[in-house]
Amino acid sequence: MKHFLFHLMPYRDLPADFSEKHESSWIWPPNSLFDPKKGAVYYNDYLDELCAAEEQGFDGVCINEHHQNVYGLMPSPNIIAAMLAVRTKRVRIAIVGNALPLYNPPTRVAEEMAMLDCVSEGRIITGMVIGGGPEYYSFSVNGAEARTRFREAHDIIMGAWTKPGPFPFYGEHYKLRYVNPWPRPYQTPHPRIWIPGAGSIETMEFVAKRRYAYMGIPYFHIDFFKKNYAMFREICEKKEGYKAHPEQMGLLMPIYISDTDEKARAEYEEHFWYFQQKLLPGLLTSPPGYTSPVSAMRTLKALRSGDTWINSCHKWDDVEKGCFALVGSAETVAQKLVEHAKDIGCGNMLGLFQLGSMPHEQALENAARYAKEVMPLVNKSLPATKEPLPKMVPFPADDPLKQAAQ
Repeated sequence: MKHFLFHLMPYRDLPADFSEKHESSWIWPPNSLFDPKKGAVYYNDYLDELCAAEEQGFDGVCINEHHQNVYGLMPSPNIIAAMLAVRTKRVRIAIVGNALPLYNPPTRVAEEMAMLDCVSEGRIITGMVIGGGPEYYSFSVNGAEARTRFREAHDIIMGAWTKPGPFPFYGEHYKLRYVNPWPRPYQTPHPRIWIPGAGSIETMEFVAKRRYAYMGIPYFHIDFFKKNYAMFREICEKKEGYKAHPEQMGLLMPIYISDTDEKARAEYEEHFWYFQQKLLPGLLTSPPGYTSPVSAMRTLKALRSGDTWINSCHKWDDVEKGCFALVGSAETVAQKLVEHAKDIGCGNMLGLFQLGSMPHEQALENAARYAKEVMPLVNKSLPATKEPLPKMVPFPADDPLKQAAQ
C-alpha cells in the first residue's frame, strides 16, 4: 500500500449564513467573500501541511485543480507543485490533475509537467482530468465537447512526450503546426498517468486500455466505490486481457484519528458538517452533454437510492454507515481501511487529513498520527505487491479512433 496526503485547500471561514444565502458553492458565490489576508494564511498553512508529509513518512502528496469556488483554492496546481518540488526531496508529487479541456493549447500542460518532472528529478505523477462540470460554466466551454477535447489534448501531450518533434497535430478542436516542447520529462518515457473518475464507464475503459491508474473520487457511499472498482477490474481482465495492478487503483477518503472513536468524532464532526453543508453544494452541477447518456443514467440511478451521495447524510450514523469518512482511533481507522482496500483491490490510499474548517495545527497532528500509528498497521496487513506495474500504452494498436499524434 502506498500512502498519499491529498489536499483540497478549502476556504475555512465562510460566514454562518453562507448556505442560506448561496445556493451553490461553485461558480456563483461572490468573490467579495474572499479575504486576501486570510487567503495568505491558508496558502502558507496548506503548503506547510503538504511539505510535512515528507518528514511524516508519506509516499507522496496529491493536489488538484478547481476554479471559482470555495471548495478548493487551487486554480493552478502546477504552481503549488513547483513550490513543493523545491521544498521536498523524496515524496512523489501527484498533480491530480490538470483539466485538459480547459487548456488551449494543451502543449502548455506537456511543457509544465516536463519542467516540474525535471526540477523534482522524476517525482511527478501526472493526473489528467476532464474537469468537474462546474468548471465548464466557469470557462464557458461547451460541456458536450468535454470528452473529445480531453481525448485530443491527451493525444497531443503523450505524442509530445513519446514522438520526436516537431510534428503537426490537426484535430477537431486543436490545430497545431508544430508540436515540439522543450523540456522533455525526466522520467522515461514519461511520468505515470493517473486519471480520476466518478463511475463513468468511458473513463474506466480509457484508463484500462492504456494501463494508466484509475482513482475514484470521494463523497460516494463505499458500496458505490466497490461496484466501480469491480467494474474497472473486470474491464481490465475481460476486455484488455490483464489483471489490474493494485497501484492502478486508489481510494480517496477523508480521514481523522484521535485517542478513541468517541474523541475522534467530537474533534472532527464540526469540520465535516462545514465541509458537507458549505463547500460541496453545486459540485454535481454539470452542463448538458458533459456526461454520456449511459454513464449519466448509471450515476442518476445510484443517486436515486437516497444514500449514495455524501450530501444525503443528515446525522453521524449516516456518515459511518456509508463510510463517507474514516474517523476513530488508529486501530479503528486501520481496520476499516484494510477492509475496504481488500474489497476494492487498491494499492494507493489517498487521505484527506485537512477537511473543511479544520485548523492548521489539528490537520498537521492528524496526518502525523496517521503516518505514525495507522500506516504501520495497514502496511502489515497489506504488504506492497512485488509485481511490476504494467507498461503504459498511450496509443493502443487497436484504438478505434485515428491518432493524429502518432
